[in-house]
Amino acid sequence: MSTLKWSATNADGLLADLDLPPAAYRALLKLRARSEAGGRIAMDQATLGELLGLSRPSVNAALRELELAKLVKKVRNGVYQINPMLAGYNSPEDALDAVKAMPKADRLDSKTYVTDYHRAVAAYQDQLAEQRKKRAAAAAAKKATAAKRRGSLHAVS
Repeated sequence: MSTLKWSATNADGLLADLDLPPAAYRALLKLRARSEAGGRIAMDQATLGELLGLSRPSVNAALRELELAKLVKKVRNGVYQINPMLAGYNSPEDALDAVKAMPKADRLDSKTYVTDYHRAVAAYQDQLAEQRKKRAAAAAAKKATAAKRRGSLHAVS
């Protein structure tokens, strides 16, 4: 369990405005509770799923939502980083230093933060729809080619 006492911001109201899926909120709270000072978490998706009682696809979806919201970033497999504005720190000075050092684009106090999140979700959904269309078109083309090939075969006596 984390013994960290300081965070750069109280983002509860902001997080409520995002309207994240329940699994994403649960994942964020669990990750924050298990994080090191500065917000680094060494935990794979299977472990997070076990802790939350969620399937792997549900954990993947929750983490994707957190990444789209810029609340959690995947560093590499099994290692995540909580946004410096949400991470816990050992002192208020550490919290302020981390926020000052972070890229402005990742800050949660932007006036357009919630709108940007919703825009990112919409773009992701559009990307998924485009991928589904491409897969469907490829499957239809494959089926048409197979039908054409069957039609050109003649029985030989």
